[in-house]
Order: sequence, then C-alpha cells, then structure tokens
Amino acid sequence: MQHIGIDARLTSYRTGGISTYTRRLITALELLDHEHQYTVFHSRKAKETIVERFGAARLWTPAHHRIERLALTVELARFRLDLLHSPDFIPPLHGARRHVITVHDLTFLHYPDYLTADARRYYNDQIAWAVRHADHILVDSDATRRDLSAMLNVPDSKMTLCMLGVDPEFRPLSDDEREQWQAQLDLPQDYLLFVGTFEPRKNIVGLLNAYATLIERHREITPPLVLAGTRGWLFDETMAHIARLNLGERVIWRERVAQEALPALYNLARVLVLPSFYEGFGLPVLEGMACGTVPIISNRSSLPEVAGDAGLQIDPDDLDTLVAALERALTDDTWLLEQRKLALAQAAKFTWRHTAEVALATYQSLL
Repeated sequence: MQHIGIDARLTSYRTGGISTYTRRLITALELLDHEHQYTVFHSRKAKETIVERFGAARLWTPAHHRIERLALTVELARFRLDLLHSPDFIPPLHGARRHVITVHDLTFLHYPDYLTADARRYYNDQIAWAVRHADHILVDSDATRRDLSAMLNVPDSKMTLCMLGVDPEFRPLSDDEREQWQAQLDLPQDYLLFVGTFEPRKNIVGLLNAYATLIERHREITPPLVLAGTRGWLFDETMAHIARLNLGERVIWRERVAQEALPALYNLARVLVLPSFYEGFGLPVLEGMACGTVPIISNRSSLPEVAGDAGLQIDPDDLDTLVAALERALTDDTWLLEQRKLALAQAAKFTWRHTAEVALATYQSLL
C-alpha cells in the first residue's frame, strides 16, 4: 500500500481560501480512496484533525517559515512518503518520492503591491523553484494554467485543471429559514453583498465608488451594501475611503461570519458583487450561485470560468460598467429571476468529489 501525505498545516492559521480547499479535498478523498495509506500533516497547534480514517501527524515547522523547505524535509523523513501533496504552493526539498503542488494563482507576480512584504517574499522567492521541483501541478483554473505557462514556462503536460467544489449546505433556503436567519444575523430585507478578504486585490475601493454613484442616481431604491469577510492588507485605507464617501450606515460590516451562517448571507442578498482585479478561483462566487444568488464579477482571471453564463461581467478598471450592472440588478426583476436559475445550474457542475477524483487520478499517475 503506497503512502500519500497531505500538508494541512495552513488550516490551523487561516480560514477560507486555501484552507477551505485543503479541508474539503481531504474530506472528499477519505470517502473516495480506500486503496492508499494517507497521513494528514497538521500544525502542532491544531486542536483537531480534519478526518478520522486517515492517519494524522502534527509538525513543528510553522506554515510560511523562512526555513520551511529544509525543516519539513527533516520532519517528514521518518514517514517514508511515496507522494506528498502541498496544497499551498511550496513543497519541501525532499518530503517524498513524488511531489504534487497546487498553484491557486499568481497574484504575487501580477500584483506584488497588493500583498504584504512577508507574503511577497515567501511566494515570489520560491514559486519558480516550486514549479520546477514539483512532479506535477494542480491548478484551480485555466487562467492560472495560462499564467504558469506564460510567466514561469511550465509545460502544459505538467499541469492538470482541478477546479474547486461547493459544499451541499450552500443551497436555496425556504422562506421560514430565510426569516429566521435574517433576524439572527440582523440583516436588512434587501442588500448588495461582497464576500472575501478586505484587501486591495478585491477592488473594494472600486466597489465603494460605484456604490456611491448608485446612491446618487437611485437613492430611493439602493439597498445597503454588506461587506462580509476578514480584515486584510491595508484595511484602514478602505475604512478611510468609506468616510470620505460619506456612506455612513449604508455600508454594513460583517466580519468572520460563521460557516453555518454563510448560506443565509448569500440567500438574503439581491446580488453578490466581486469586482476583483485578480482571483485564483473565486469560491464565494460558486457558493453564492449554489444558493441562487446572482453574481456580478470582473471579467478577469478565473472568475468567468466559475460563473459561466450566469450574472454579469464588468471591467474592474471601468467604474461605469459596474454601476450599469448594479443598476440592472436593482431595476430588472425579470432578468434577476432568470439569472438565479442560471446560477443554480452553473453551480451544480462543481463538486468536491470531482475535485478529489482529479487529484487522486494525478496521484495514481505518479505512483
């Protein structure tokens, strides 16, 4: 029986994004694969393991440590792994006979100013080595595949498209459920929604500018804007911009929304707005569509692949295109109803089981 390891240390430090991907992949693999031995590697600070059937081990090396590649090599040696999957881009020097990595995006190369100095240093200094060192690379989108080919000369034969899935709890809610959650979350009857990290890459300033314009043109029918997520790089500048625009109580903050409340947050929104400059995948778009929420997204990177024909695409550098999309969402209820059906149909194409099937096929091809 061949031994596969999965590096899940990041799940103890962060929620959402890569941590969600890692957790859901492991959970789906536990149900799917009964032929291989697995060990899931957690941080020593982890309070619980992700799954029960797979083996688990705690490692001392922190995620993103400056000597991580060498320290992990030492820690992993005793496990004699046949394959190690590193879902957070960077593998160790010698963690197993074969190495698979997931590259979610190349934000740090496209937009280095949108990351902290530590994040730039960690990814920029190691990504070229990582893609050379890996035996195979899983990518979340064709956009990332194209970036790896163009920017780091990775051959197409070394990459496999492995798109993310969506949890079954993201679904349309009944009227009673909607009413209960609306009271529990203290949300207005109608609102526009953003979900994600509050950081420059997400183009929140552009969203706020468009929202301010929307209020000027349609003050009576413009609902509040709910910003839900976690604070990121340059958050204070976003807060200062809200003050300059004098948006006041029209902008509602919901930080660190509990996982069980997220489906309701999407369900109760008129539309989900994600005008990012760049995304590796855009999981909130998929989660929202699975709830029947219409997406308004930028026409950049992976987002068009995720949304398909549902919703509207805008140019994140063109304020007018975003304003026009929001105007349609506010004034055309027939269109909105049609788009909700398209959103549900598009979301149904994505499952974590399929994500795990692609990953497992990649493992097997290398073993």
